Amino acid sequence: MKALKALFAVSILTLSSLAMAEGGGDRVYGRMMQENQQAMEQYALKNGKAIPEVVHYEYGMNLDIQKVVSVTQANKTCSVAPSRMTYEDSAGKLNTVEYKIMGTNCPHGS
Repeated sequence: MKALKALFAVSILTLSSLAMAEGGGDRVYGRMMQENQQAMEQYALKNGKAIPEVVHYEYGMNLDIQKVVSVTQANKTCSVAPSRMTYEDSAGKLNTVEYKIMGTNCPHGS
């Protein structure tokens, strides 16, 4: 009976730590996206351009990219996370596209 209670306690602690780790990652990405948005607003104002609206990428979208201004830092875990790219199109308008990207810290097979 004591072994069953100990196993139950360990299971609860493991699940709660996983939930906190996932929630912590969400906060990190949220902060990163917010910092990127503020930086792009400052870039737009400094360069006399309209502040770009964030558009969520959909497969097959036609992107008119003439100059990449900013790309958020790569995900350092082994999971899918949001990323953003801000670019100028051929008319000089700033655009921001948000998309999902796989992390860069995944184990490699042998």
